[in-house]
Amino acid sequence: MAADAAAVALVNRALEEDLAQGVDVTSVATVPDDAAGSATLVARADGVVAGLDLVAEVYRQVDERVTVERIAADGDRVTRGDVVARVDGPLRAILTGERTALNLVTHLSGVATATRAHVDAVAGTGCAVRDTRKTTPGMRLLEKAAVRAGGGVNHRVGLFDGLLVKDNHVVAAGSVTAATRAALDAADGLPVQVEVDDLDQLREAIDAGARDVLLDNFTPDLVRQAVTIVRALESVHGRILLEASGTLRLDTVREYAEAGVDRVSVGAITHSAPQLDLALDIQPTR
Repeated sequence: MAADAAAVALVNRALEEDLAQGVDVTSVATVPDDAAGSATLVARADGVVAGLDLVAEVYRQVDERVTVERIAADGDRVTRGDVVARVDGPLRAILTGERTALNLVTHLSGVATATRAHVDAVAGTGCAVRDTRKTTPGMRLLEKAAVRAGGGVNHRVGLFDGLLVKDNHVVAAGSVTAATRAALDAADGLPVQVEVDDLDQLREAIDAGARDVLLDNFTPDLVRQAVTIVRALESVHGRILLEASGTLRLDTVREYAEAGVDRVSVGAITHSAPQLDLALDIQPTR
């Protein structure tokens, strides 16, 4: 499913939660049918915006007479007080879509903001920040787009576009060697990454043919040792990519990056990102 199709479907489900195929009874009761208005989407905190297309999609589905002018673009840094979009049209419709639009844009902007913080933390090291599949069900494509807006890099989208040999696969296959070789044999052009828990497994995976290795729950010191081992092996095996994952935090991610890995993957940028505080300030025009 393309990201735009995912957005249409998500907004439809979100509006159904609020409207249950009915109307906004409060706005109908308090706002004249012919009242027009405008609103500004304003940042209440510093951060990075993402998901602005969803604001437009919300209002397209609520009432196509509502127009949304994007003043900022996804990926832009904003500071408190910045106006990021303007909404104009029937006032009832603006009020009806307000919370749905804010729920989506504040969450996705939070993902972009958290990603940018990690990207800034590793700046100058040459290390990329990647996401994981630890995403909100139904929102993966949109959250991954928000990661890109924040300067991060996407890992595989799902279980269909890349092979990641994890510890349970190793247990099921019987060994790192068996699991790695089976994955490589079946890959048919898809990327293959092998997760390892220690330095012995690292050597075993590389001997079995792995050229992209995920160091899971390594300490920074162990990462440095892994990098030294792998760079020595590259004279025989060619380029080997290394990625650190596990318990990385914003205050430790630079230490991992400086240890020499090519990438760090951080589940927290999607599963634990706090919302970016944005508000819709409404002004009736008649």
